[in-house]
Amino acid sequence: MRVTGGRLGGRRLRAPSGLTTRPSADRVRQALFNILPAPPPGWRVLDLYAGSGALGIEALSRGADHATFVEQDAHAAAVLRRNLHELGLTGQARLIVAPVERALSRLGGPFGWVFADPPYLGGLLGPLLERLGAPGNGLLRDDSVVVVEHPGHSGAPVLHEMCGVLCLRDRRCYGQTALSFYVPVPARPAPDNEDP
Repeated sequence: MRVTGGRLGGRRLRAPSGLTTRPSADRVRQALFNILPAPPPGWRVLDLYAGSGALGIEALSRGADHATFVEQDAHAAAVLRRNLHELGLTGQARLIVAPVERALSRLGGPFGWVFADPPYLGGLLGPLLERLGAPGNGLLRDDSVVVVEHPGHSGAPVLHEMCGVLCLRDRRCYGQTALSFYVPVPARPAPDNEDP
C-alpha cells in the first residue's frame, strides 16, 4: 500500500497483518480523492474503523490540516501509529484506541470529511450513519462529506437515502467495493408564525 497523491504521494504505508482489517485498495482511495475537492485551510477529518489509517493519511497528504483516527484493535492501532510516525504526521493526528460507538461521544468536532469503513459483516453501517446524522451532535459542518465504504455486490447492506440530517448524494462502485457519499441537508428556516 502507498499514499496515492499529495505531498506524500508514493510513500509506503504499513498494513496490519491478519484478517481483522481490510485496507482500502490504492485504486479506490485514488478514485475517492479524485472525487473530493481540495480541502480548504483548517480542514479536519475523521477516520473511523481506521485500520492502517490510509484514508486519513491520504487526506493529510492532500492538504487536510488535522486527522482524528478511531481504531479499537490494538495491533492495527500500533501499525497506524507507526505509519504516522514514519510519515512525520504525529503533530497533525490524534489516535483514539476505542470502539467507534464509544469514541463518537468524546470526539469533538466538527469534521469536514468523515471516512468510515466498518467490518462488512457487522451490521454497523446503518446505526453509524444514524448516529453521524443525528441533529446537533457537533460532528459535522454544513459542508461536510461522509464517505462510507461497503460491499458493492448483491450482498451489500441496504443504505437509506436519508439518515438523520444526512442525504445520499452519490454512490460509486469499484469491483466488489462501493463508496457512498452523504452530505448534510441544509436546515429549513422556521415558518413565519406572525398573525396575518
